[in-house]
Amino acid sequence: MPVPPDVRDRIARVLDAARRSSPPGAARWVGPDAFHLTIRFLGATPADRVAGAAEAVVEAARGSREFEIALHGSGAFPRPAEPRTLWLGVSAGGADLAALAVRLDGALATRGWVSEGRPFRAHLTLARCEDPRGGLAAAAALAAAASRFAASWRAGSLVLYESHLGRGPARYVVVAEAPFGR
Repeated sequence: MPVPPDVRDRIARVLDAARRSSPPGAARWVGPDAFHLTIRFLGATPADRVAGAAEAVVEAARGSREFEIALHGSGAFPRPAEPRTLWLGVSAGGADLAALAVRLDGALATRGWVSEGRPFRAHLTLARCEDPRGGLAAAAALAAAASRFAASWRAGSLVLYESHLGRGPARYVVVAEAPFGR
């Protein structure tokens, strides 16, 4: 799910403050152009299945209505004492996002994808950490930088992204976008 430019700019300021306060190499920080809320990660998808994924996105969006999303606070997966993924939390709109995830999971299942099988946890990923000690320092820096951060926007569409990983920051290219309720 896309993040509007004004919110993306505010998140980027939080990320920059966290990065400056973290030890070098403590985390691989996400670039501002890659900020989004992941509803479902599909992994490597053969080219002949992309159209089916796009159809599932349209189907899931059709059953949704616009809703408010608010971000506040930060955290880490799998748990704070062992941070591998650092994120900003969703303080409003989580139930709507979870319902959207269920609809998308069902639409994908009818097209041959295996169900996610784990509960949906709304968040916006900001960094990945390989080293536990560096991860703890980066998580603390993010918590300090995000302590007064809050932002919200009205969500109105679902997007299928193609991720390009590898050298440098991840890039996300829009494959399909479906407005809610249509």
